[in-house]
Amino acid sequence: MDKAKLKRSGQVLAPSIFTMGNMACGFYALNAANAGDFRSAAVAILGGIAFDMLDGRVARLVHGESSFGVEFDSLSDFLTFGVAPANMMCQLLLKDYGVWGYVVSFAYALCGGLRLARFNAVAHEGKGSKTHFTGLPIPAAAGFLASFVLLYELVEAADPSNPLGVFLGAVTRLAGVGPFFVGALGFLMVSTIPYGAFKQTNLMHPSNRFLLAVVAAAGVALYLWPQQAVFVIFLLYAVSGLAGLVYRRPAAEPHH
Repeated sequence: MDKAKLKRSGQVLAPSIFTMGNMACGFYALNAANAGDFRSAAVAILGGIAFDMLDGRVARLVHGESSFGVEFDSLSDFLTFGVAPANMMCQLLLKDYGVWGYVVSFAYALCGGLRLARFNAVAHEGKGSKTHFTGLPIPAAAGFLASFVLLYELVEAADPSNPLGVFLGAVTRLAGVGPFFVGALGFLMVSTIPYGAFKQTNLMHPSNRFLLAVVAAAGVALYLWPQQAVFVIFLLYAVSGLAGLVYRRPAAEPHH
């Protein structure tokens, strides 16, 4: 193998190592949920999100983008952010609803697969946007469910030292909202609602001072109340697409 091919192989392998880490997190999350360790399953899914964020950045850094990487990343994403969260929610809550619980769980995984297939098709056609995603990204949907489970576990432990526990605990105590969360996230993934990508956002630019302040506040909240803050962050992002849709609609209507 000549030096050029060896270098190219190394460039492709570097991001694939992080993709394998993502897949390992999904595999662990499946086993943890089946064993009833939902906290570990949720943490593993969040770990998968960290690996997923890194593999793309590493690929761009070492110029290791490839069609193999795109397909491998999608397979890992489907396992960690599609199948694993669906199984986790099914084992924790949805199985208590009988056959409909399994239907909702499968529907989430199916929507995740469709979301990834659409993303790949658009990417292959070179029509992807750098400013927004079409539909809720599957890592965000999985992150919402993982943070929901962590918060649910926190409330079940009845820790009185968390100031936000009373407010958010009222949500998680309603086990009936579990199917709604799972079904709504599935719908948002396959929808055409635009969600911010933040791929080229320069936080240090003067025009982004407000966004920088928000990121700093989120960092402080994550340090003080990690489980509650993670849930709020994913919740706000999931709602942001709907809010943006409502905000843009009046502006798009013609003036009479």
